[in-house]
Amino acid sequence: MNLDVREVVYEDGLAVVQRPYPVAAADEALIRLRLAGICNTDLELMRGYRNFRGTLGHEFVGEVIEGPREWLGRRVVGEINITCGECDMCRRSMPTQCRNRRTLGIHDYNGAFADVFRLPVQNLHAVPETVSDEEAVFVEPLAAACQMLEAVHVLPTDLVVLIGAGKLGLLCAQVLRLTGADLSVVVRHDKPAALLEKWGIRAVRYEALERQAADIVVDCTGQEDGFAAALDLVRARGTILLKSTYHGMPRADLTRIAVSEIRVVGSRCGPFPAALRLLEQKLVDVCPMIDARYALDDAPAAIEHASEPGMLKVLLTP
Repeated sequence: MNLDVREVVYEDGLAVVQRPYPVAAADEALIRLRLAGICNTDLELMRGYRNFRGTLGHEFVGEVIEGPREWLGRRVVGEINITCGECDMCRRSMPTQCRNRRTLGIHDYNGAFADVFRLPVQNLHAVPETVSDEEAVFVEPLAAACQMLEAVHVLPTDLVVLIGAGKLGLLCAQVLRLTGADLSVVVRHDKPAALLEKWGIRAVRYEALERQAADIVVDCTGQEDGFAAALDLVRARGTILLKSTYHGMPRADLTRIAVSEIRVVGSRCGPFPAALRLLEQKLVDVCPMIDARYALDDAPAAIEHASEPGMLKVLLTP
């Protein structure tokens, strides 16, 4: 019997390789992949972010095939931070900022672009029966979108602008819509504009927006010039909320941040239970964001497709 599994690995280049069947530690489960999503972070890793080498992938829905009896056979999604449980951040109930954390498919822990992969049992969340695999594969980025509301109190009276209407940006826009804020989303492509219109969210061109007027600007661009654009739009004593990770080094007028007393807030991983509830209650619409599906063997073509301008979610199937 062939005990190897296929994994999508980035080392000297991107390739689908055969690796030995993973062995789970005592606190881990083995998960058989059902669907995986290609994220902008995956693309940034291959452009040099964090000097990544290893198995990619952190957005997934799978089935537990080895682990505690109560988890066997269950559909699951999983949090990406593998934490030590002992450092000061973990003791202060901030595990996503664990000083010794490893990160699924991003840092020092093999990712989910594989037939079978491992993850600590404490990271797992069961998927409700009424949530499809296509919806569940969005839980990790949707949880990150929910984290915005943990980081910043968004009032219904706030004027909010989101820039970067890509995969994460469209999820963030739907979460922000639930606050009742006066929301505008900057678009460059027709498909995001059409989806926003369908959801009742205002789509605008950057050039049409009033400068230095927004109470809150959310940067989901993932581009080095995104922060400068956000600074151009936010009012004095307003807030810039960063949902971007940048391979390069953004440049911006830091003097204006000091003089105009602008608050800059980072936001990263978020609450999986909240994301699952939003999907279960059909408050967030994700399936129209799926642009393509590829077999795991065709991952290089899938990732090339996902890199095209304006492309939304590309999925991998085992």
